[in-house]
Parts: sequence; structure tokens; C-alpha cells
Amino acid sequence: MSEAVNDARTFARNAKGVRELLSMKFDTLPFEGEWYDAFGTPESRGVWIVWGKSGSGKTSFVMKLCKELCKYGRVVYNSLEEGISLTMQNTVRRSNMLETNRRFLLVCESMDELSLRLKRQKSPDFVVIDSFQYTYMSFPQFLKFKEQHRNKLLIFISHASGQNPDGRTAKKVLYNASLKIYVEGKRAFSHGRFIGPKGYYDIWPEEAEIYFGGKPILNDENE
Repeated sequence: MSEAVNDARTFARNAKGVRELLSMKFDTLPFEGEWYDAFGTPESRGVWIVWGKSGSGKTSFVMKLCKELCKYGRVVYNSLEEGISLTMQNTVRRSNMLETNRRFLLVCESMDELSLRLKRQKSPDFVVIDSFQYTYMSFPQFLKFKEQHRNKLLIFISHASGQNPDGRTAKKVLYNASLKIYVEGKRAFSHGRFIGPKGYYDIWPEEAEIYFGGKPILNDENE
């Protein structure tokens, strides 16, 4: 078979007409209640990024998110920054992760080791990487990792600089992500392509109310 014929078949396979595109079905997360109100019904694979300053409630939010995701599949949390430590033990205990019925797995692995884990049969559906800065990935390396695991939901946790992820590469990941979650004042805001009716999730409602003082919140979409 000629190279030209192969190329033609590749282009035909990759191209989607409007009618075909609109008829396609995508796997989504059937969030309900406060999760739906904040994030709608996002796709169950792809890239998300969660960022916020220390003390913002970011870690508590991520644990609550992991617990919610455990309803729909298995979660692996790669604790690059804290490792398997007393800090993580306390975090897991406070979040009552025992209730996840063994659907939550905590590891501390290099990105190459994690990649091998994700290539196994029956590997976890959802992957949390904490933090992006501790992966030491370049943007091309991130894109390669994403492509290798395009059937997974990859959630990167990031440090913050102001109201943006910290570092040039993390900012590029932000624009690549379909769901961008900014955490401040014990409140997690959806700044991505999936936004629910409310547009935010209160991690600790009373503290969030005190911090924001009942002010209306506007959600910017970072495309």
C-alpha cells in the first residue's frame, strides 16, 4: 500500500464532519448536588489543573474531589511533594478516605514509574499528581505524558503565583486543561470549559462566607 493511500486514510479517520461530531458520545462524570453546581458534567478523561496558595484550602479540596471521584472509578494520588509521610497520613485520616472502600491509592513515584503503572490492565481511572512543580516536566514532556494516557483523567496540582499557576510551564498546562480550578479562601472556582450553575464549590462553607463576605463571584473562562 502506498504512503499516499496511508496518509489519505489517516486524514479521513481523523477528520470529523459537523453531523458526525454532534452525534458522538463522550464519557462524563455525572456529578450531582454541590459538585454539579460548581463543575457541571465534565468529561471523565483529559487534563484538569487545581492551583492555589498555601492555606487556601487546596489540599482539603483535592481530597474531597478524590473522594467524589471514587464513586465513579479508582483514584491514584502521586504524592511527589509530601511523599508517604505523617503529613499525608493526617490528611487522609481527616478526609475519612477509608470510606472510599479501597478505591483510593497513595503512591510516591517518578513520572516514569507512574506511567508504567497507568499502562497496566485495570489501572486507576483518575490520576492526581501533587505537585506539577515536583514533576520537573517540560511542556513537551507534559504533552507526551498526556498523549500516552489520553484515556485517563489527569489532575495536576500546582503552586500559585498571585492568581495564576506558578511557573511558565504550569501556565501552559493551565491553557491546555479542560477544567481549571482556582482555590482561594476555602472556595474552589471553576475557570474552565465546564462550569455549573453556581460556578464554585465551598470547601468549608462558613470560612468561605467569612472570607468573601457574601460578595458576588464572577468566573472568567481561561481558554
